[in-house]
Amino acid sequence: MPAPYDALNFLHLLGIEVGSPDEPLHARMQVTHDLIAGTGYLWAPAVMTMADALCAFGVSRHWPESAVGFTTVECKSNFFSSAKEGEFVVATAEPVHLGRSTQVWDAQVRNETTERLMAAYRCTQMLLY
Repeated sequence: MPAPYDALNFLHLLGIEVGSPDEPLHARMQVTHDLIAGTGYLWAPAVMTMADALCAFGVSRHWPESAVGFTTVECKSNFFSSAKEGEFVVATAEPVHLGRSTQVWDAQVRNETTERLMAAYRCTQMLLY
C-alpha cells in the first residue's frame, strides 16, 4: 500500500503539515482567515480533520497483512477551547487498541500559542478484509 503521505491534497488546502511518520504522529497548522468560523475562532471541522487524518495514517501503518483497508465506524470530539487567526494548532495521535477487527485511536489538538488543550478526539476504525 502506498504511504498515506502521498495523497494529502485536502490537508494541504487547510494548511495542515503532517510531521514524521514515526509515532507519536503529529501535525501542525496555522489558523488563517479562511479557517475562521462566524464566531471569530477556528472552524471546528478543521480541528476534526486534523485529528482524524493523523489517526487514519496510524491505522494504515498498523493493520494486519491480510487487511485491504479500513473504514470509520465511530468518531467524536470534545472541544475545550479554540484558536484565533495567526495562532498555531498542533495535534498528536496514538493507538489505544490495535486489534484484528478494529482499532481505536486517540488524538489531542492543542493551541500551540496558548498551550491550551482544544480538543480530545477518539475514533474506532473497522479493518476490511
